[in-house]
Amino acid sequence: MKLIVGIGGMTNGGKTTLTNSLLRALPNCCVIHQDDFFKPQDQIAVGEDGFKQWDVLESLDMEAMLDTVQAWLSSPQKFARAHGVSVQPEASDTHILLLEGFLLYSYKPLVDLYSRRYFLTVPYEECKWRRSLPGRHEVPRGALP
Repeated sequence: MKLIVGIGGMTNGGKTTLTNSLLRALPNCCVIHQDDFFKPQDQIAVGEDGFKQWDVLESLDMEAMLDTVQAWLSSPQKFARAHGVSVQPEASDTHILLLEGFLLYSYKPLVDLYSRRYFLTVPYEECKWRRSLPGRHEVPRGALP
């Protein structure tokens, strides 16, 4: 059996933390991070406010992400090996793909593939605090009200 699980939510909302925990806990589990599919910086539009528009679907190469998901669907075992994940057939005959990102549910071809979908939320003040921590995504002044 193959399961595709979407874990969506806002930036710095805990998606990657949850995904990494699940990846360690579940046998035959792989992950695809939407952040790995951002287009090159010179292809990102600049909005009227003068900031690059990283938070729109057009900033992502969703076709490449879909191709990657389809590669997993065609052979989860081969995909896992190619990505350094050990397959444990004795542990489970279920293969799980975790898709993690902030715009996962905005691209119809992917939406049709999910077995389960989750959306994480955090309170505004918590999100603002997390974004202020060193090593987090830098959020330009004015991006948060």
